[in-house]
Amino acid sequence: MPLTRITIRQLEAFIVVADASSFAAASKVLSLSASAVSQLVSELENLLGFRLFDRTTRRVSLSSAGREMLGQAQSTLRNIREIESSAADVRSRAAGVVRIGAPLVLASVLLPAAVREFRQIHPKVVIHIRDVPVEGMVDHIAKGDLDLALGPDRPPDASVTNEAVFSSPWVLWCSPTHAFAKKSSLRWSDLRSVDLVAAGHDHEVSVAQMRISAAERNTVIPAEVVENITTALGIAAEGLAATLSPAYVGVVAHTRGLIMKRVKGPEIIRQVCLYRSAVRSIPPAAEAFGEFLVDWAKQWNSRLNVPQGKAGSLIATQKIGSSG
Repeated sequence: MPLTRITIRQLEAFIVVADASSFAAASKVLSLSASAVSQLVSELENLLGFRLFDRTTRRVSLSSAGREMLGQAQSTLRNIREIESSAADVRSRAAGVVRIGAPLVLASVLLPAAVREFRQIHPKVVIHIRDVPVEGMVDHIAKGDLDLALGPDRPPDASVTNEAVFSSPWVLWCSPTHAFAKKSSLRWSDLRSVDLVAAGHDHEVSVAQMRISAAERNTVIPAEVVENITTALGIAAEGLAATLSPAYVGVVAHTRGLIMKRVKGPEIIRQVCLYRSAVRSIPPAAEAFGEFLVDWAKQWNSRLNVPQGKAGSLIATQKIGSSG
């Protein structure tokens, strides 16, 4: 039996006639002629192979088979309307699932606050935050594991686009008892005289190469490498070493009593970017959250009361690592 030829309009006519017990009354509800409603019901009966109504000159009533079918028809139409409503939410970017990744500090501090405010506007949108190393962000976007990623500048990839969101200078974090705590300013050459801890192998490479064009006497070499920035900050808080990271990491560093020292000659600026695929579309809800996040993150960074970098500062374009 070719049930796949049943139409939504036929089911709707069946349900309305059953409710009104009249083709004429149903026609007013459906904005159709009584004959058109009768035709829709007849077509459905022909497809099903049995009568849905017992008809007399005075009234229309459900047949026994019609009573059995009514619940299924109502459930089907209800599900279809839910699909239509969900589709409308998706089109309007009011609902959906968003997968976004970011390195530790941004994933644990910035993104949860942004999601909370976004959900006040779009309560039906579900956002999954995933903390990922900086060096893995672009790969996750390229593979389709994430819809969006927010993090420090990465080498370009033809399949991934990036949008600059805010900039933050590389700074030194040290304890109040550290030898640099009372210095008014630092240069890269000063860092050769102290122990440095780097967060992650990619950060280790970054610190070592950050002044790659400097003379050998100014080269900065980390003495120790740990996996996460929180561990590096903990080591620095105990005065065992100092660590370099973008200034926005201060949202965590200040809670550990660390002091921020700008390093100049030149000052190197870290760009934080929003990444998305250049070759595949992302859900409308992800588009909406991405647009919201760009403006929100800029405001978040401006409220941190940290240096933003000045004209003439060097924008770090080499492989910058997993410090935030």
